[in-house]
This record gives sequence, C-alpha cells and structure tokens, in this order.
Amino acid sequence: MNRMIQKRVHFKNKNGYSLSGLLQFPSGGKPNSYALFAHCFTCTKNLKAINHIGNALAENGIGVFKFDFTGLGGSEGEFSETNFSSNVEDIFAACKFMKNEYNSPSIMIGHSLGGSAVLSAASKIDSCKAIVTIGSPSTPTHLGKHFQDHYCEIEEKGEAEVNIGGRSFKIKKQFMDDLKNQSVLKEVENLKKPLLIMHAPFDKIVGISNAEELYVAAKHPKSFISLDDADHLLSNSDDSFYAGKVIASWASKYIESRGDKQIDLKGNQVLVETFEKGFFSNVSTNDHHFVADEPEFFGGTNKGPTPYDLLLAALGTCTNMTLRMYADRKEIALERVITRLNHEKIHIEDCEDCEEKDKKIDLITKEIELHGDLTEEQIERLLEIADKCPVHRTLKSDIKIETKKV
Repeated sequence: MNRMIQKRVHFKNKNGYSLSGLLQFPSGGKPNSYALFAHCFTCTKNLKAINHIGNALAENGIGVFKFDFTGLGGSEGEFSETNFSSNVEDIFAACKFMKNEYNSPSIMIGHSLGGSAVLSAASKIDSCKAIVTIGSPSTPTHLGKHFQDHYCEIEEKGEAEVNIGGRSFKIKKQFMDDLKNQSVLKEVENLKKPLLIMHAPFDKIVGISNAEELYVAAKHPKSFISLDDADHLLSNSDDSFYAGKVIASWASKYIESRGDKQIDLKGNQVLVETFEKGFFSNVSTNDHHFVADEPEFFGGTNKGPTPYDLLLAALGTCTNMTLRMYADRKEIALERVITRLNHEKIHIEDCEDCEEKDKKIDLITKEIELHGDLTEEQIERLLEIADKCPVHRTLKSDIKIETKKV
C-alpha cells in the first residue's frame, strides 16, 4: 500500500497546552470528508494500528486527524494532571482546530478509552454524523481494574506509580474520582447518531461484554462488527487495515462527501477532478466513481490506472461486450473472451498502409482469446465483429475535440 500524504500540526487545548496532531490525506488530493481519531489510554497517535486504519480511510477519500492527548507523545502538559474529562476537552479542542483550519469532522473514531471519550463528546459536536468505537469499555471505571493493586496507596498518598504496558505512569486520586463521575452509557442512550461498535470476542483488556452493553444502550441506527481473533491493540496489520476498510464503507452511508456536492453531470458526461499536487484524479460518471493516476517513476503515486490504461480498457471492454452480444444473438457457444491490448508509438515507415514515412503514429494491438465449442468459421466471424465495436469505430474515425472554458 502506498503511503498517504501526512502533515504534522500543533494546536492549543483549553488550558493553553500545545497538542501534537497529524493529518493523513488521500494521495494527490483533498479529502471528501474528515475523521477524528482518539487513541487508547496512555497510547499515542503513532500507534501502528491507528496509522493503518488512517491509511485505509484515506484510500477511500477520508482525511484522518489524530492527536496526542495532553501529556502524551508530542503534546505538552503533565499526564498525571489529566483525566477522562480533560481528554474529552482535548477532543473539543481538536474539533475546533479542524473547523478553523480544514473542515469539521463528520466521523469520530475512538480506540479503547478513546472510544469512551468520543462517545461522551460526540453529541456536542454538530458536524459529527457517525461514531465508531474499537475495543471500547462501556464505562470508564472499567479502567480501574488495572490499578486495583494500587487503590490503597492512591487513597492514602493521593497518587501512585503504575506500570502500564511496560511504562511507568503517575496516577492521582483525582483521576480515579473523575472516572467515577462519568456515565458513558447514558451518553450513548441519548446519542441519536449512527454508531458502529467494533470489538474482538477474545479481547483480554476490554471484554466483549462491554460491546454488548454499548449496543443495548444505543438507539438505531447501530451496528456491530466482530474483529474475530484480533488483540486489543490490533497488532496484526491485517486486522487494522480491515477495520479501516469497514469503517469507510459503513460511514459512507451517513456522511456527505465533497464530491457529492460538486458533481453535476448532464446526460453521458464524465467528470474528472485533479488536485493541486500530482496526477491523481477522481473520475465520476452518473452512477460510478473511480480514480486515475500515473506510475511513481513518472511523478505519480500509482493509485490508479493511467489515461492510456483507461483508453485501452474502454476499447477492450467494448470489444468483449460486442462479442458477447453477437454470440448471444447468433446462439454461438462463446464461453469466455480474453482481450489483451497494447499501445505504442511506431514510425510510419513501419506501417504498410501509411503514405507519409517520416512521422510516428499510435499503434494499438488487440490479441483476442476465444473460449468455447467454436468452429473455425465462427472464430473468423467473431474476430471480424471485434473490429466493429463502437469504441473501435470511434478511434478509427475522424474525431473532433472541442475545448471550452467554463
């Protein structure tokens, strides 16, 4: 998979601390929409799973903004002074930054405790049209089980050093008290926004029962996707890429893309949109959307077929469709057609039918492979028909192309 375009940014939170963020853009262009990603407890935006999910979303035209909560990763502040409530405030600050500098998030995604924070914030983010949680607890107090051996020390001294994932963190009493005051399930009951809950059945950090409680509390539209044998951190890249693809597909029903606003096609028009950098282009018809690009050695990002690939594809598909139609009408036992096409520039001197010998022309060759119980006579006739397809005749005719300014 090709790397996405990334941009590092910084923004201020409610308390004036500079938080570190990273934007992942689709290669070659602006996103159709934006997603905000909140990472898990004590993690950072650089978690591989988050990067993989971001890449999968960007592949589908969705820009992803991920950031480090206060006191973690590249963000300022003391982690020991933070709590669940401050994480929610950081999410609000991130959304404000996105609104001012780019576009407000229409998708909010949270992993583990980040999912709980997203659920608490989402109802207050007007731009949010869809919410996704990944391995998230139904209540933040679930986190307390990781500190149960330190309860007494935290109560007596007001703080304790706790080992989390091989790293030492200072947890203060105010953090534990804040967790007790949260009611994520009540937020979910009143959410009134589409929710996708993703959870692995054998998650050893946050049990699957949490997903059940979230699902029962949520109102429709709500969905659940099992992450099968994935671990809590989605360490296997296949699991995180899969999660990203599913999120993109699911969210497409609820978000309004930039492309949806701009496409205004009449009749058989085709719209091609190319952006400020590179060759990557979005191609839209009335009913379909795909992309075009150039290979990396030519300055592109190789995210789609080249213009000449598309030209050959148009001729090849038209050839095969014409043969299929003819065979069906004549009741010929044609089972399968394989057409291989190639384009090159040749000197006219190599062209037997050309009069001018000092120029180059375009040569397209078609190799057609026919399968089925066919006679030699039927094969010869089918090859004749292949050159009568509409695109073939268009390419062979005198073509006039008019360019107009809009």
